[in-house]
Amino acid sequence: MSHRVLAVWLVLVLASLLSWQLGHRDGTAASLAVLGVACVKVRLIGQHFMELKGAHASLRLLLDGYVLLLAATLAGFYLAA
Repeated sequence: MSHRVLAVWLVLVLASLLSWQLGHRDGTAASLAVLGVACVKVRLIGQHFMELKGAHASLRLLLDGYVLLLAATLAGFYLAA
């Protein structure tokens, strides 16, 4: 396993622990923070474990757009509820 993959894996583990810790708190800010951490994790997994980091720029842009659209949509639904 390369050092880059190990570092990304460690960031994902720490992000999961952060989400777990934030999940015990009440409030809109904590919930939106968990959502933000989840979207960062989606982007990291897409780039590093699905090999999109070396893909064509339009495909990387598509992933980034998907993550932003997902975050905005879920945050909007959460705030509207």
